[in-house]
Amino acid sequence: MRQITRDSVDAFMSARKFRKQNMEVKVLPNVTILLLYGNEIAYRYNDVDRTLSITDCGWQSVTTKERLNGIPNVQIQQRNFEWFLNGKEWNGNLIDIK
Repeated sequence: MRQITRDSVDAFMSARKFRKQNMEVKVLPNVTILLLYGNEIAYRYNDVDRTLSITDCGWQSVTTKERLNGIPNVQIQQRNFEWFLNGKEWNGNLIDIK
C-alpha cells in the first residue's frame, strides 16, 4: 500500500482535514469525505453508528481500488474486469459498509 493511501485513509478515519497530491479529506459537521482527484469516493458519517459508504464514482481504476482497499472492512478484488466488494460482485455504485 502506498504512503499516500495510508496517510489519507488515516486522516479520513480520524476525521482530520488532509490534502496531498491527488487525495483530500474534507471534514464537515455531519460527515467526513475522502476525495480522489476531486471525486468523493468515501463518506464516514459522524453519528453514533459511524456509518461508512463508498463508491468508485464511475472510475474502476487501480488507484481508486487501492485507495478504497485502504479503508478498514473494504476489500475490492477484480476478476475478468468485474469488481468484487468483500466477495460479492459490485458495480461501483454508492453502498454502505457495515
